[in-house]
Amino acid sequence: MNNFINFHILISHSPSCLNRDDMNMQKDAFFGGKRRVRISSQSLKRAMRKSEYYARHLGESSIRTIHLELLREHLRKDLGERFDKALIDRTLFLLSGKPIDESEKIDADAVTPWVLGEFAWFCEQVKIGDEEGLDEKKLIKKLKEQVAAMRVNLQNGVDIALSGRMATSGMMSELGKVDGAMSIAHSITTHHVDSDIDWFTAVDDLQELGSGHLGTQEFSSGVFYRYASLNISQLQENLGSVDRSKVLEIASHLAHMLATETPNAKQRTFAAFNPADLVMVNFSDFPLSLANAFECPVKAKEGYLKPSIEAFTEYWERVSKGYGLTGPAAEFLLTGDSLPAGVAKMESLEQLKQWIRNSGEV
Repeated sequence: MNNFINFHILISHSPSCLNRDDMNMQKDAFFGGKRRVRISSQSLKRAMRKSEYYARHLGESSIRTIHLELLREHLRKDLGERFDKALIDRTLFLLSGKPIDESEKIDADAVTPWVLGEFAWFCEQVKIGDEEGLDEKKLIKKLKEQVAAMRVNLQNGVDIALSGRMATSGMMSELGKVDGAMSIAHSITTHHVDSDIDWFTAVDDLQELGSGHLGTQEFSSGVFYRYASLNISQLQENLGSVDRSKVLEIASHLAHMLATETPNAKQRTFAAFNPADLVMVNFSDFPLSLANAFECPVKAKEGYLKPSIEAFTEYWERVSKGYGLTGPAAEFLLTGDSLPAGVAKMESLEQLKQWIRNSGEV
């Protein structure tokens, strides 16, 4: 049974600046010897994790912070009716390895994701351990024997199960590490891009002449290739040995977000809320990116979208034949172009999501 689900998206963004670097310029990358505009995987994952769609279908996302003093207050507020303040603080100390007191600033070693339900479970275990007279070493040993039970709590923090978690101190370094089940590539344009510069002014209504501010902003438009891969068995393990059907349900929502969510940078001034033009999903025995379809940048031919779809389709046919890919594949395409042989045609994104939930069966 195929263990990987590959998501391939082509999305044409109108003029925008969706991801910037430390110089306030568009992020970019050289691929095939040509400059491409780039959207980092981190910004895309955050846009998905903080979206209304995620909240409706996958629940509350994790809390990612380096500020333990703020996390302390958040946990006291949300769990205060179940656990006393001393137990919450002690559990946070054991997990983070940092002394928890009333200090105004307590920093962790790195930004770490936390799940409320998972933390509550740890509070319960610490309370039981205290009642049994266990020291920290014996408590960790006991908890290691309950990893499956602990992982079930990540069903309330799916983004950690997808993206993983690294910890470098406290019990979390031994108990909280999670190997991410999802890999997301930095999105790049399928073609070479020369950016434009917007010279803008902010007019002062109380000033007779001129403006109150002058500035510039780099921007561009382009067709982007987005790619993500999901390791089915890893996600099953991360969520506490759930059924394959649960993973496929999550995968269907990933397809939706990859097709519809965009980073929020400069969206109030560019409004590049463009949905995907092509969404293809294939099941395989290994992760499979089709980015090399665009290693030679496509040339404009009635725009960039049509030749990008043609290059994608042609490359998929070569890879599928060359590597003997036999896993199910399906595609939702807004244009009327024909699909490759062996790829099921989906009339809507919703139909594609249902196809994923049915284990890739047509």
